[in-house]
Order: sequence, then C-alpha cells, then structure tokens
Amino acid sequence: MPRRPTQAVWKFASCDGCQLTLLDCEDELLQIAESFQIAYFPEASRGMVEGPYDLSLVEGSITTPADAQRIREVRAASRHLVTIGACATAGGIQALRNFRDVEEFRRIVYARPDYIDTLANSTAIADHVPVDFELQGCPIDRGQLLDVMAAFLHDRRPNVRAHSVCIECKRAGITCVMVAHGTPCLGPVTHAGCGALCPSYTRGCYGCFGPMEAPNTAALASWLQKLGVDHPDLLRVFRTFNANAAAFRAESESHDRQ
Repeated sequence: MPRRPTQAVWKFASCDGCQLTLLDCEDELLQIAESFQIAYFPEASRGMVEGPYDLSLVEGSITTPADAQRIREVRAASRHLVTIGACATAGGIQALRNFRDVEEFRRIVYARPDYIDTLANSTAIADHVPVDFELQGCPIDRGQLLDVMAAFLHDRRPNVRAHSVCIECKRAGITCVMVAHGTPCLGPVTHAGCGALCPSYTRGCYGCFGPMEAPNTAALASWLQKLGVDHPDLLRVFRTFNANAAAFRAESESHDRQ
C-alpha cells in the first residue's frame, strides 16, 4: 500500500474557527483520512506523529517572539505550508493593535505587564516564512479548503478564484444592495468565497475574505462617501478582520489622516 502524505494542522494566535472548518467537513472527513495521514492536529487528537510533514495547514497570526521562532520550525518541518484564515493571511482582528501603542495597552490592562511577552504588531505568517498558498476568509470556506488539500495531493494549482464578491452576487442573481438600496458594501473589493452570504440577506459585505486581487479601494471609498459614510466610519469599514491586509490597511490609513 502506498504511503499516505502526512498532514499537520498548527495553531497560532486565533480563535480556532478555521481549524473547526476542517472538522466541519463531516462526510468528507473519511475521504480526507483515506488520502492523508493526519499526523499532527491537537484540536482533534492527542495522537502526534513527528515530522517532517508533507502538508501543513497553519491558522493564526504571529503575536509573540516565541511564535516567531515556532513558525520557522514549522516551516522547516513542512514540505508545503498553507495559511488558512484572516489571522494567518493578514494578522486577523488582533492586528488592530498595529494602529495603536501596545505598551499602553499592557500598562492599562495587566496588573503585572512585565509578565506579558508580546510583539508590537500582529502579522501574517508570510511576513515570517515562505508560504505556498494563502486561503483567505474569516472563517475559511470548507469547499475551498477541500480543493486546496486536493490540489496539493494531486500536485496541481488550487482552483480558488481571485475575483470579488460582486461576481458571486451576479452569478447567484442577487440584486446589488448598493445600487438598489444604497447599502454600504465591501463586495467590490473583497475576495470571493463566502457565496455572497450577506448580500443574499440584503446586507452589505463586511470584507470577511479580505482584499480581492488588485482592489480599487479608493474608488469604493469615494462611492461609500456618496452614500453618506463619513471619514471615521470609512476608517472602521476597512479595519475589521483583515485590517492589516495591505490594500485595506492603506485605505484605512488614508482616512485616519483626515
């Protein structure tokens, strides 16, 4: 019997939601177990197999010196490394610290701040080590996750498109909430993957899947201003789950100065 590729799942600073997406695959889990040897996955099992690993899925951002060292060890033990979720691909919601003084937070929040060993910024895994593929989302889409795993199993490129949520809306026949109702929406600049969940309920997109490829955030911000969104709210619009993603960060900072 041929050897099954080994797979590891790693957690850094995160809520565990993207790891749970793998467990939520339900019926597909048996097929995954047949295709991969789940060698390291503390969220699901206490059984551990030492590396190296053929495929590592990494959830979470780097927020401590210890994690900055640990991700280098994970990279060294992994033939392929895929980051999953907004924390791993952009620093996550915790990257809001990047816009403020972390030392001030430590003084205010902790009785003994000298016990807290943290970095000034929350950063993506790719800021520290080479990454083979980034799967965006908060949380990730399980269909996209399964495709990425199959892609590395069969040595092909993942079939994860780089278009925006607007394309998902058009394919599903969903009426544009900005055009029809004047509802602010990040769909034109947000990576597809959620199936246009919020617009399907007549709500604007919140940008959970981060920036699409080459987003025109300035043009969208101008349109949002015409809908009545002021500068403080524009700043907050781009500072959510993917606040530290390059395109969203640059746009929010342009409104922070106004």
